[in-house]
Amino acid sequence: MSDHDHGHHHHDVETLEAGIVTVSSSRTLDDDPAGDAIAAAFEAEGHDVAARELVSDDYDEVRSTLQTLADGVDVVVSTGGTGVTPDDVTVEAAESLFAKTLPGFGELFRRLSYDEIGTKVVGTRAVAGIVEGTPVFCLPGSENAATLGAEEVIVPEAGHLSGLATREE
Repeated sequence: MSDHDHGHHHHDVETLEAGIVTVSSSRTLDDDPAGDAIAAAFEAEGHDVAARELVSDDYDEVRSTLQTLADGVDVVVSTGGTGVTPDDVTVEAAESLFAKTLPGFGELFRRLSYDEIGTKVVGTRAVAGIVEGTPVFCLPGSENAATLGAEEVIVPEAGHLSGLATREE
C-alpha cells in the first residue's frame, strides 16, 4: 500500500470539528446509542465533537439543522430518518442542500452493511454530499449502522474530503 492510498495530503484537515444530528421523534440525547457511536468514532481518532443536535422527523427541521451545522463545523453526520417509512425525510432534506453528491459513500456503506444484514440493505438510503463546502453524511438510525459507517468510512475519509471541499484553487 503506497503513501498515496492512506497518506495525509497538505490540504487534509487534521483535527476535525464534527457536528452530529440524531433524527428521531422518540429518542433523547441521553438515550442516543447511534449518536454516541458516531461521537466515539471521531473522538477515538482525536477529533472534536463540536455540536450534537436532536431533531424530530420533520423535513424543515432536519434541513435547517443540517444547513446550520454545515456552516459551522468541518463535517456533519446524521443518524436516523433514512429508511422507507413516510416519516423518513432525512435523505430528501439533505439532498435538497447538496451542492455535490458523494454516491460512493452510499454504495460503500451498503456493500459493507450487506455483510451484516444481507439483502435488507435495499431498504437503506444512506447518502452523502457537500453542503456549504462541508461533507454531510446521513446514516441509518441503528447503533450498528452508525458504528459501521462512522468507523469504517466517515472518520477515515472526512479530513481528506473536508480539505478538498474547502480548498481554494
